[in-house]
Amino acid sequence: MLATKSNSYTFQKGGIWYFSRRVPTDLWRHYRTGRIAYSLRTKSIRDARVRAMNDAAKLDRHWHILRISSDDLPGKHLLADAVQEPQAETSIDDHSFKAAVVVYLRLKGNDRPPTFEAAVKRSCGYLIDCCGMKDLHDYLRSDATQFRDYLFAKGLNGSSVARIFGTVRAVINLAISEFGLSIINPFTNVYFDQSQGVKKRIPVKPEDIEKVQEECYKADDEKRWLIALVADTGIRLGEGAGLLRSDFVEQDGILCVNIRPHSWRSLKTLSSERLVPLVGSSKWAAERILAQSTDSRFAFPNYNDGKRTNANSASAALNKWLKSKIGQGYTIHSFRHSMRDRLRAVECPSEIIDQIGGWLTHGVGNSYGKGYPEAVLLKFMNKIASIDPV
Repeated sequence: MLATKSNSYTFQKGGIWYFSRRVPTDLWRHYRTGRIAYSLRTKSIRDARVRAMNDAAKLDRHWHILRISSDDLPGKHLLADAVQEPQAETSIDDHSFKAAVVVYLRLKGNDRPPTFEAAVKRSCGYLIDCCGMKDLHDYLRSDATQFRDYLFAKGLNGSSVARIFGTVRAVINLAISEFGLSIINPFTNVYFDQSQGVKKRIPVKPEDIEKVQEECYKADDEKRWLIALVADTGIRLGEGAGLLRSDFVEQDGILCVNIRPHSWRSLKTLSSERLVPLVGSSKWAAERILAQSTDSRFAFPNYNDGKRTNANSASAALNKWLKSKIGQGYTIHSFRHSMRDRLRAVECPSEIIDQIGGWLTHGVGNSYGKGYPEAVLLKFMNKIASIDPV
């Protein structure tokens, strides 16, 4: 007799736990069946849950890659050979947009995650669909403005259009330099409203931060540790989800989280690499993580397979839980916006705020030295620390 349980993706049969998950309808063509099911080879519900969540995260990653690599991507049929063979040499006289993509991926794609290549492919595919595959000399300013209008007509918001334009502009700029062309990139300085269609993220209110933290202390599990860590540090979700247990370190007697790049999770900018003192719920989360008896080196093993941090899976699960606790309008990234406001409220200098959050501080002088010591950062972090666990 089949016995199903409430925990996700598992069912029990004959005392053995099995994994079961439906294949999304848009990916059916990649499978011979509409459901993936197999034995987890354990009678332990605890082991089954861990294995099932790890396998579900791997599937999410694989399905994400399948989707962004789909044959339905715009212009992919024109770029397929270029993207699949980024190391291939192109003719010295070939100054086509396809050749530009080959050069860009060859020079910029080393040691980058699969999503980097997919993003380049997707952005360049949009241009090909809109304006066609041309020699770089043949793209005009009118193509750039047509491309802008085309992207907005597809329903993309201003920030997405800016990101796509940035990729296309970078591909062409690099090719112009590498090919030694005397042309002006027509995709430079194209005006568009970057705020169009963009929803402003709302910082989490102080009382809602405390409510979330109280719920995290009650649940006391991996997902809530990650939320609690983000809530009182303002780190990016991907930064937190990709941490190792060894990234929690003591610096001059202060427990800190060491935000540094890893092969499975890069950082957004150079300024993102930093040490952040832990206070309040973030310190509680670190202590709970370090207290666990586990063979995994990852702080959040359910979101890491050793090759990639599945921040998308983490975001979907955590945002859903947040909405159930404090309502619509908030996402996990909202805590990052809150952190800046909370530090402003205690009159924290902007340079210290930037160092804590890993934001870029402009000015030549700011690149000198090592920055503020952790004791100074801790002084302001202690001023904003929310409720302690009860």
